[in-house]
Amino acid sequence: MSDSGDITAAVLIIGDEILSGRTKDRNIGTIAAHLDAIGIRLCEVRIVPDDVSEIVAAVNALRVRYTYLFTTGGIGPTHDDLTADSIGAAFGVPVDIDPRAVAMMQPVYAARNIALTPARLRMARVPEGAELIPNGVTAAPGFSIGNVFVLAGVPDIMESMLQAATERLRTGAKINSVSIVLRQPEGEIADLFAAHQAAYPDVAMGSYPSFTADGYRTELVLRSPDGARLESARETLVRLLAEREFL
Repeated sequence: MSDSGDITAAVLIIGDEILSGRTKDRNIGTIAAHLDAIGIRLCEVRIVPDDVSEIVAAVNALRVRYTYLFTTGGIGPTHDDLTADSIGAAFGVPVDIDPRAVAMMQPVYAARNIALTPARLRMARVPEGAELIPNGVTAAPGFSIGNVFVLAGVPDIMESMLQAATERLRTGAKINSVSIVLRQPEGEIADLFAAHQAAYPDVAMGSYPSFTADGYRTELVLRSPDGARLESARETLVRLLAEREFL
């Protein structure tokens, strides 16, 4: 469902393995790109350890600040998978094995000749009142409650859940973007670019420098849901850069 208002989101990454550096996060970029494509503005990302009090505090802070909160990690079968219990605590509801989740998992596990052990049934535990999010990879579902969407940490599974959850989201205007690449260091164009941003406060602008074998490279990126306004900002910036012989 589309919406003309500003729709915002945060991502909460849960896991000691991310904070220790043992596992490199691959989910933030995927979620950010997906939300951008459907008109939801990602405003904040946090990472917390596998600690119930830390997870609860972060969930309660972020879910009231933004339209949506997406969490990843901590819904597996082991003792350190604490997300379901933490979400239940944040919402003040009990957490137990959900027959709907078991029904999703049972045929898939049976077809693979895998027993639904007590450890695996931990993945069927969800807070009371939650809606399940299908998992097209391994069947163990994620869930949503209120404006919080709880997704797996494994990238392929997370992406499957994110796609499945999208139909429940209010979406906004797609953000359009254009880029201008210069061969100058960004310090040389900083004043001009700042003045241009002031002239177009409704168009988001960013400068991204790098170094290549050919020398300096600065990419100027302009973003807006209003295509006409974006094109006006781009044309004006190109003219100003050309006048200063930066193009």
